[in-house]
Amino acid sequence: MRYVGMQTQIQRNNRMSVLLLLLFPIIILGTVYMFFFILNALGGGYYDATGEWVSEFNVEEVNQEFLTVIPWVVIIVGVWFLIAYKCNTWIINHAVGSRPLTRKENPRVYNIVENLCIACGMDMPMINVVDDPQLNAFASGINKKTYTVTVTTGLCDRLNDAELAGVLGHELTHIRNNDTRLLITSIVFVGIISTIVSLVFRMIWRVGLFSGRDRNKNGVSIIVVMLVGLICAAIAYFFTLVTRFAISRKREYMADAGGAELCGDPLALASALRKISNNPGLTDCGRDDVAQLFIIHPKDMQEGIMSFFNSLFSTHPDTRKRIEILEQF
Repeated sequence: MRYVGMQTQIQRNNRMSVLLLLLFPIIILGTVYMFFFILNALGGGYYDATGEWVSEFNVEEVNQEFLTVIPWVVIIVGVWFLIAYKCNTWIINHAVGSRPLTRKENPRVYNIVENLCIACGMDMPMINVVDDPQLNAFASGINKKTYTVTVTTGLCDRLNDAELAGVLGHELTHIRNNDTRLLITSIVFVGIISTIVSLVFRMIWRVGLFSGRDRNKNGVSIIVVMLVGLICAAIAYFFTLVTRFAISRKREYMADAGGAELCGDPLALASALRKISNNPGLTDCGRDDVAQLFIIHPKDMQEGIMSFFNSLFSTHPDTRKRIEILEQF
């Protein structure tokens, strides 16, 4: 099985990373502008000579207020992004509960990774392990200092050497293709937007409780805050969909091909995927953005109507189809 198109995939992922970097501030600033737009539309106006309130939309006032807060928004979100981007390793490790795997603890895994790295001419990444009897694995990191391959104890215990080499080759290919950098960028973006939405809805809840004592005084404020909350939720949902579809499912097929070539046995990787799909681990991660790193997303294995909706928005192609393609070679 010949793996082709690596440079094309790397260039595509680099372009997509730049696109996400440009799209994120546009969405944030657009949300801020929309807030002032709605606020002015609801409350803008003046009292005429008879003392009656005349509603009037003032776009100049909206622009002035927007320009006033732009520096603060850029600084706050920029610092937030940098901290989250730099701390992505800690965030992911904390989400899945991973720890460093030493060579002394598991020389088998270390030897397989080392041999695969020598075969493809790449630096050896760090290796982490999650104490989970089920099976899963993923790659993460944004540069050589942070590139990491994480496996579960169940994966190490239940796969033979050929199958484990196929899985590890798959994850190393993600690193070689810059898939991990693209995914980390999307995780940070979606995490920031999700946090903002969460804060807005907490404000709605608190304002709602307070307004119970004085509804007339706070009625307008509640409406404005709820509108802002709805806008933020819609933008966050839209951005999540854009991110999911922007990160092509082809990256998993490319990583499968790269892993099969590295281990030299496509059937071994197919067998490993079948075993993982029957018992996927890391189900307690609790963060869907981090779970998109996994070789198989646990939600993709759900049955019934939920499996249909998960497949629509999944960043992974159907596992059965991945196995069928590998078994053709």
